[in-house]
Amino acid sequence: MFANHLQSNLSSGEVEKVPTRNGYGEGLLEAGKRDERVVALCCDLTESTRTEQFAKEFPERFIQVGIAEQNMASVGSGMAAMGKIPFIASYAMFSPGRNWEQIRTTIAYNNSNVKIIGAHAGVSVGPDGATHQAIEDMAIMRVVPNMIVIAAADVHEARKATLAAAKHEGPVYLRFGRSATPVVTTPDSPFEIGKAQRMYSRDESLENKVGIVVTGSLLYNALMAAEELQKQGIGTSVLHMPTIKPLDTVALEKFAEEHGALVTVEEHQIAGGLAGAVSEYLSEVRPTKIARIGVHDSFGESGEPDELITHFGMDVDSIVKAGKKLIK
Repeated sequence: MFANHLQSNLSSGEVEKVPTRNGYGEGLLEAGKRDERVVALCCDLTESTRTEQFAKEFPERFIQVGIAEQNMASVGSGMAAMGKIPFIASYAMFSPGRNWEQIRTTIAYNNSNVKIIGAHAGVSVGPDGATHQAIEDMAIMRVVPNMIVIAAADVHEARKATLAAAKHEGPVYLRFGRSATPVVTTPDSPFEIGKAQRMYSRDESLENKVGIVVTGSLLYNALMAAEELQKQGIGTSVLHMPTIKPLDTVALEKFAEEHGALVTVEEHQIAGGLAGAVSEYLSEVRPTKIARIGVHDSFGESGEPDELITHFGMDVDSIVKAGKKLIK
C-alpha cells in the first residue's frame, strides 16, 4: 500500500506534473527570506534554473556571473569563506559537468558551504539531446569527498531539499529536472538529508518478494510498477533514496533483508549513481541479487521526455519486467 504521506490520487491517472526545478526556485526564495546570508549566483540561465524570483526579490544578493561556470564555483567558494551561503546554479551538464575541478578544489577540498544546483539533469531534458543530457552527474559528484548528493522526487521534495541544504554546513549537490514530472509527495511529506523513506509497502501474504530502490523523479514509475507487481502476485515495496550520498545504509540493509532481491531505478547511468552506491554497500554487508534500471553505458538522444524514458528502459513496464525476472 502507498505511504500515508503521498498524494491520494496516484493510481487515478490524473496526477499533477510540475518540474522539480520549480521547487528549487520556491525553496531558494524561502531560504533567502529566512536567512540574509543566502546569496544566489547563476550563469546566464536565471529563468531556466528558476533563480529569477530570488533575483527579483533580493537583487543585492544575486550575481549574474555570465557563461563562466568555473568562475562561478570559485566566486561561490570565496563568498562562503566570507560567511555567505551561496547557491550556484546552471545546467547540470555545465555545473558540475564543466567546472568539476573547481568544485573539487575550491569547494569540496575546503569544505566550503556552497550549494551546487544542477538543473536540466537526466535524459528527460528531451529535444536538447545528448550534449545537454547530464546522466553522469551523480557519479562525478558522489566520488568527491565532503559532498552531499541529492536527487529530489518532485516539486515538493525539491523545495524541502533546498531548504535543508541551506541549513546544512558544507557542500551540497542538488539535482533537478527541466520537464514536468509527477507530483508524488505532499507539502507535509517528511524529508531529511541522508534519510530514505518507505513509499510503498508490500502485501505480507505474498510469498515472492521484490524491493525497488529509487531516486529522483522516477519515483512515480517505481510506485506504479510496485502496484502492478503486487497485482501479479509479487509482494513489492518501494524505498525512496533522495540522498545518494550519504546513503541511508541502515534503511537499505533492512530493506534488502526483507526482500532478498532488489531493483534500483534512476534517471542516470547505472554506473556510479544509485545502483553503484547500493551495490557497493550491499556487496560488503549483505550480498544481494540486484537488477539495475537506468541508462546502460550510452549517451542520451533527442526526443520527447516520456519517449526517452521508455527508450532507455526506465518506464513502468521495464521496472515490472525487471522485478519478475529477479523472481524467476
